[in-house]
Amino acid sequence: MLGIAGLVGCILPVIPGPPFSWVGLLLLYFWGDEPMSLRFLLIWLVITIVVTILDYLVPAYFTKVTGGSRAASRGSLVGLLVGLIFFPPIGMIVGAFVGALLAELLINGSRMGHSFKAAMGAFIGFFFGTFLKIVTSAVMMFYIVKFL
Repeated sequence: MLGIAGLVGCILPVIPGPPFSWVGLLLLYFWGDEPMSLRFLLIWLVITIVVTILDYLVPAYFTKVTGGSRAASRGSLVGLLVGLIFFPPIGMIVGAFVGALLAELLINGSRMGHSFKAAMGAFIGFFFGTFLKIVTSAVMMFYIVKFL
């Protein structure tokens, strides 16, 4: 069940996806039928920690590389949440972009061209981080099913 919650959490920002998946592996380590090594479990813990940290750093990095500000990164997250609540699932995608664009325009007073470029950076960074989480949780889900 935690493996499924982990996959869902890769898309919904309120659930920490990879950590949930790792806890699923941890439970199987103690109560699973198939033997799992402690080394395997610890390697996946390190991968989970790295991916979780990267999920926060990558959007900010992509936004910075494209000339955006912290406001664009935060606007992207706010737009994603608003889009998730009112227009799921397409609203998440559109909301992340529009949130970054509006934040850069309104908070920093940037021009449209600069704001659009920063919004694209925040948008691409968000999707790259989400992709990393999905791949990580999907592989852990494979192992959860394998070790059942």
